Amino acid sequence: MTNIDTSVQAVAALAQQALAPKDVEPGNIYLVATADGNVQTVDLTSSRYTGTVARKTGTTTVRDAASFLTYYAKHHDAASEVYSDVETLSVTAVLNAHSADEPDFGDHRLVLGLRRTKAWTEWLALDGKLVDQDRFANFLEDQLPYLETPDAATMLEIAQSIKATTKAEFQSSSRLQSGERKFAFVEDTKTSAGPKGDLQIPETFVIAIPPFEGADAYRMTARFKYRLEQSRLTLGFKLEQPEERARAAFADILAAISEGVATPILNGSPTA
Repeated sequence: MTNIDTSVQAVAALAQQALAPKDVEPGNIYLVATADGNVQTVDLTSSRYTGTVARKTGTTTVRDAASFLTYYAKHHDAASEVYSDVETLSVTAVLNAHSADEPDFGDHRLVLGLRRTKAWTEWLALDGKLVDQDRFANFLEDQLPYLETPDAATMLEIAQSIKATTKAEFQSSSRLQSGERKFAFVEDTKTSAGPKGDLQIPETFVIAIPPFEGADAYRMTARFKYRLEQSRLTLGFKLEQPEERARAAFADILAAISEGVATPILNGSPTA
């Protein structure tokens, strides 16, 4: 066999060896030659191939202080940081934050995303608005569990009295010494001597509503509003500083979290 033949056989063997399939192992990165002569990178380092997670990542959102403390207790370390933002009423924990000596990724986070209760949303939706008697009375009846002063039975009686006069024409209003508002009305205006009467409602009433899911109820004073225009009465209320009550609820939630974490809570937001 000539030297040329030997060289050809050696090249052919190398070519066959290059084309032969080879085993690859998860956790490595390979360069693979494609049929068109290019080189493709194959990354087998992700958890999809290794079956293990290299580190904790992601953001978890919870809705109350108890859930926040449970997750924090499980995943925090000595370098974890907690931030509060009163503008967004949120609390964020960076569970893998930088330590004083070593940097970290800062991408494993816990967020307290408070959610307003249905009752709180409904009261704020009607706050400062004037509506017809029937709608106002129905609203009071639906919200009886949150009425404190006067008590629910008295407020139900007021709501039913308001409903009973929806077809009346109101003539005047006056304030009594007790602070209640009295509205004089005529039930039947088709005759000159129709039945007359008056409707009395308190000047203010007190409600107690939890602003957020999982939070305690907070008291607010509501002041009755009304408009008497062309014998038609519309009613409503104005809540006294509802957002201040929400902030007070947030402050109490923050205090509960502060007692359960071993690090001072920072006022602000972590870097993205």
